Amino acid sequence: MDLYKQMTELTAAFDAAGIQYALCGGLAMAVHQLPRATIDIDVMIQPSSLDAAQHAAKRLGYDVDAGLMTFAGGRIQIHRLTMIDTEFGDVLPLDLLLVTPELTEPWHSRMKVEWEAGNLWVVSREGLIQLKRLRGSGLDQDDIKRLEETQ
Repeated sequence: MDLYKQMTELTAAFDAAGIQYALCGGLAMAVHQLPRATIDIDVMIQPSSLDAAQHAAKRLGYDVDAGLMTFAGGRIQIHRLTMIDTEFGDVLPLDLLLVTPELTEPWHSRMKVEWEAGNLWVVSREGLIQLKRLRGSGLDQDDIKRLEETQ
């Protein structure tokens, strides 16, 4: 499964539906010129956009709904949808990260950038650092180090 193609189709669908979003995971790292391996698409959205985002994603094939997951004492809320390619057995999770009070600053840091297939919205480098500090996994710590070294 072509991750960049799926990201492009998803962001185009969100744009067409008027859904405000911002890439915020491994693909955001790539947009900021710090590519690393990733196996999912992470997108921040407003909670009020969740239904519309789910509808748009399900039309693209993200039809396995794992529901809402909470982390960091409820400060991080993610609604996960997954696309399964039945021909090849590939699986692509889509994590819809809901903007909570703790995430308003990273959300407001989002910026529109030119990308290979057009414009898209992405969380700023500083916003990514703030998000990754909240979660604090080993991979997040590595990403923070790379983001800070290249500012």
